[in-house]
Amino acid sequence: MATVELRPGESQEQLLKRFRKEVTRTRVLSTARKKRWFTAPSEVRRIKKQKAIRKARQAQRKRERTIE
Repeated sequence: MATVELRPGESQEQLLKRFRKEVTRTRVLSTARKKRWFTAPSEVRRIKKQKAIRKARQAQRKRERTIE
Protein backbone atom coordinates (compact mmCIF):
# COMPACT_ATOMS: atom_id res chain seq x y z
CA MET A 1 0.00 0.00 0.00
CA ALA A 2 1.29 3.46 -0.88
CA THR A 3 1.85 5.80 2.05
CA VAL A 4 3.21 9.34 2.24
CA GLU A 5 3.80 11.58 5.24
CA LEU A 6 3.27 15.31 5.37
CA ARG A 7 6.63 17.07 5.26
CA PRO A 8 7.20 20.26 7.25
CA GLY A 9 5.93 23.24 5.29
CA GLU A 10 4.30 21.06 2.61
CA SER A 11 0.85 21.99 1.35
CA GLN A 12 -2.03 19.53 1.06
CA GLU A 13 -1.92 19.85 -2.75
CA GLN A 14 1.75 18.86 -2.86
CA LEU A 15 1.07 15.95 -0.52
CA LEU A 16 -1.78 14.76 -2.71
CA LYS A 17 0.39 15.05 -5.82
CA ARG A 18 3.13 12.93 -4.18
CA PHE A 19 0.54 10.38 -3.09
CA ARG A 20 -0.84 10.06 -6.63
CA LYS A 21 2.67 9.54 -8.00
CA GLU A 22 3.36 6.88 -5.38
CA VAL A 23 0.10 5.07 -6.19
CA THR A 24 0.98 5.14 -9.89
CA ARG A 25 4.51 3.89 -9.23
CA THR A 26 3.36 0.99 -7.06
CA ARG A 27 0.61 0.07 -9.58
CA VAL A 28 -2.07 -0.18 -6.90
CA LEU A 29 -4.89 0.98 -9.16
CA SER A 30 -3.99 -1.21 -12.11
CA THR A 31 -3.84 -4.25 -9.84
CA ALA A 32 -7.21 -3.40 -8.32
CA ARG A 33 -8.77 -2.95 -11.75
CA LYS A 34 -7.44 -6.32 -12.90
CA LYS A 35 -8.89 -8.04 -9.83
CA ARG A 36 -12.24 -6.27 -10.14
CA TRP A 37 -13.73 -9.10 -12.21
CA PHE A 38 -12.89 -12.77 -12.34
CA THR A 39 -10.99 -13.90 -15.43
CA ALA A 40 -10.70 -17.56 -16.22
CA PRO A 41 -7.18 -19.04 -16.27
CA SER A 42 -7.52 -19.78 -19.97
CA GLU A 43 -8.37 -16.10 -20.60
CA VAL A 44 -5.33 -15.01 -18.59
CA ARG A 45 -3.10 -17.31 -20.69
CA ARG A 46 -4.62 -15.97 -23.91
CA ILE A 47 -4.03 -12.36 -22.85
CA LYS A 48 -0.43 -13.11 -21.80
CA LYS A 49 0.21 -14.81 -25.15
CA GLN A 50 -1.16 -11.83 -27.07
CA LYS A 51 0.95 -9.47 -24.99
CA ALA A 52 4.08 -11.56 -25.67
CA ILE A 53 3.35 -11.53 -29.42
CA ARG A 54 2.95 -7.74 -29.43
CA LYS A 55 6.16 -7.33 -27.45
CA ALA A 56 8.09 -9.62 -29.82
CA ARG A 57 6.81 -7.75 -32.88
CA GLN A 58 7.78 -4.44 -31.35
CA ALA A 59 11.28 -5.75 -30.54
CA GLN A 60 11.62 -7.08 -34.09
CA ARG A 61 10.68 -3.68 -35.54
CA LYS A 62 13.19 -1.99 -33.25
CA ARG A 63 15.95 -4.40 -34.36
CA GLU A 64 15.11 -3.77 -38.01
CA ARG A 65 15.33 0.00 -37.51
CA THR A 66 18.75 -0.22 -35.86
CA ILE A 67 20.15 -2.41 -38.66
CA GLU A 68 19.21 0.06 -41.39
